[in-house]
Amino acid sequence: MTRTAVLRALFRSAAPPLCAVLCVALVAACSGRGAGDSQAPAARIVDAPKDILDLRDTQTRSLQFVPAVSHSFAPHCTAVGSIDFDEDRAVAVFPPYAGRIGRVYVRVGDSVRKGQPLYTIDSPDLIQAESTLIAAAGVYRLTTEALARARGLYAAQGIAQKDLQQAVSDQQTAAGNYDAARKALRLLGRSRREIEAIAARRRVDRALVVTSPVVGQVTARVAQAGLYVQPGTAPAPVSVADRSTVWMNADVAEADLPRIRKGAAVRAQLMAFPGREFAGTVDVVGAAVDPGTHTAVVRSALRDPGGALHPGMLAHFVIQAGDPVVGVAVPPDAVVREGDGTMTVWVTTDQHHFTRRVVKTGMRQDGLVQIVDGLQAGEVVVGKGALLLSNLYAGTPE
Repeated sequence: MTRTAVLRALFRSAAPPLCAVLCVALVAACSGRGAGDSQAPAARIVDAPKDILDLRDTQTRSLQFVPAVSHSFAPHCTAVGSIDFDEDRAVAVFPPYAGRIGRVYVRVGDSVRKGQPLYTIDSPDLIQAESTLIAAAGVYRLTTEALARARGLYAAQGIAQKDLQQAVSDQQTAAGNYDAARKALRLLGRSRREIEAIAARRRVDRALVVTSPVVGQVTARVAQAGLYVQPGTAPAPVSVADRSTVWMNADVAEADLPRIRKGAAVRAQLMAFPGREFAGTVDVVGAAVDPGTHTAVVRSALRDPGGALHPGMLAHFVIQAGDPVVGVAVPPDAVVREGDGTMTVWVTTDQHHFTRRVVKTGMRQDGLVQIVDGLQAGEVVVGKGALLLSNLYAGTPE
C-alpha cells in the first residue's frame, strides 16, 4: 500500500486530536527535502533589502567587475557634410581680356608653380594696345630729342622762348601718352620687361601667356585651342588650388547652432578612411540657415599636405558644443535597459552580493557611458554579464 493510502486510512480512523497531529506531519513530509533531493537554486533574492542577488563562486566566473571612474565628457553635436577646397587658396584663372585661346600647357591634376604658363590667348584688344604703345613710344622719343635741340638753340638764342615752351609741352604730352599705353598693357597682363621689349623691337606680340598666380594643382580645365573666352565669364579656362589645406563643411541643424562657438574642436570620419579621424577647429559658423534643410554650414580648416582628402568626399562630423564636464563613467556593457525603460547597473562590494540600482545616463564618449545620477566614482559594478544578472533576477521567484 502506498504512503498516501496509509495516510488516508489513518486519517479516517483516528480521533480528532490525532487528525491534527497527522495533518502537521503530512505538511512537514510534503514540504521537507531528503538527502537525495536536488541542490539549492543557483540564485536567490534576499527578502530585505530588495533587488539583491546572491551568487556562489562558480556562478561569478563569467562576470566582469569594473570600477566606476571619473571621466571628462565634452558636450557635442553630430552632423554630416563634405570636404571642399580652401577657397582662399583656390583661383579661377581668367584671361585679362577677351580673345581666343592659342595653346594650352597643362592638364587636370598637374602640379604647377607660381608664374608657370597655363595657356596663351590672342586678342584684337591686345594687338591694338601694343600698337598704341609702339606709336606712343616713337612720339615720345621724337619729342624728347626735339626738346633737347630746342633747349640748345634757345641757349644760343636761335629760337624764341615760345618755341621752347611748345617743345616742352609736346614732350610732356608724348610722355603722358606713353605712360598711359604702358599702364594699359600692364592691365592686360604684360610684364614691364615684355612692354620694354615691344617698344624697343617695335613689333606686336599677338599671344599673351597666362600664368598661374599661386602654387598648387590644376583642379579644372575647359581651355581648348580656339575657344573664345572673356574675363569673369564662367567657367574659367583653368582653375588652380593649393590643396595643402582643405575645408571641412558640416551641415549643422539649426537647433544645435547656438551651442557651437568659433574655435570648438571638430572630429571628422570619412567613408574613404574607415577607423581614422581627422581633427580641426571651427573657423566659421554660417550666418544663414538653409530654409529647405534648416541647417547651416559650420566650417573648419584642416592641414592636408599629402593631398589625401579630395573635395566632395562625404564626412561625419562630431563638433564640441560646450565646455567639458567631469562625471562618473562606466562601460556600456554595465548599463542595462529594463523593460520599463529604466537604466540599471549591478553594484557589488564582495563579488558575491549584487544590488540592482537605477541610474540616469548621459553622454557616450570614448567607449564610456556617463552616469548622471545613482552611482559614485569608485563603486564596483558588473560590466560584462550585467544583462545576464538582470535576466536571472527577472526569472527568479520571490
